[in-house]
Amino acid sequence: MDVDVITIENSRSDENLLLVICEGVKYRAGIYDIHSPRIPPTEEIVDRINKMLVVLESNILWVNPDCGLMTRKYTKVKPALTNMVVVIKLICNQLASTKFD
Repeated sequence: MDVDVITIENSRSDENLLLVICEGVKYRAGIYDIHSPRIPPTEEIVDRINKMLVVLESNILWVNPDCGLMTRKYTKVKPALTNMVVVIKLICNQLASTKFD
């Protein structure tokens, strides 16, 4: 493929796709399954990101929901995306503080 960036959804695989990364493939991993009406709690999102950071360098990890935002109503998507943004800010602050320790 002649692409600069590729996204492979991860949330439905229970992080099984992280094994692919261990074999040297780099990809963006989804944090939650947008096709589900369930709103992932922040603790779950933190856990997923931390698992990804075990095998990915933080500068190549792009946190995003799995595809399908247009299949959900805004009232269902907003709380899940809000949780995702809260967690991203928390993790970014933690990563920044560890660089200076």
